Amino acid sequence: MKSNSPQLRALIGTFRRFGTEGPVYEVIDVGSSPSDETKMRVRVVESGEELDYRLSDIIADPKEF
Repeated sequence: MKSNSPQLRALIGTFRRFGTEGPVYEVIDVGSSPSDETKMRVRVVESGEELDYRLSDIIADPKEF
């Protein structure tokens, strides 16, 4: 998927949880990746930490409302 893809941009501003019990994170931007795997930039709500996270994992994680 291209980094300017509407599907990727639609994820920005959404909140999800790392698995069923993990902390909540917000998708904040399209991430960078040296591999062919698409990543998104996320911010962990509890700590403010930002990291690149695989798109496939984001889609698998539950939405947080």
